[in-house]
Amino acid sequence: MTESKLPLPGMAAIALWMLALAVLGVAGVLSGHYPRGGTRIGILLLCTVFALAGLGLIRLRRWGWALSLGAVFCCMCFGWYSLFRFHQGQWVVMAVINLVFFLYLVRGEVIARLR
Repeated sequence: MTESKLPLPGMAAIALWMLALAVLGVAGVLSGHYPRGGTRIGILLLCTVFALAGLGLIRLRRWGWALSLGAVFCCMCFGWYSLFRFHQGQWVVMAVINLVFFLYLVRGEVIARLR
């Protein structure tokens, strides 16, 4: 039985999530939702990491998996921080989605699929 070179459906969904976060961040910078200066540069750097993570994960690269794992962990932590520190309830959805993605990425079959 030959092993498939395609990503698992969950890996593809996480890669699309990473790419969507990158596009939303860039759109926010271009539309002026963030203050000028260092904030915009930081957001663009973060969007670059998200885009690289999504592209690396969809191509089944180990570095893409590692970047995606770190990105969803950081997004999850930021969501919980925003919930508990600033009492912004809408971040619960983002934190839970990223928690599910994190738990999916650490599964053995996902790691076994990587080159």
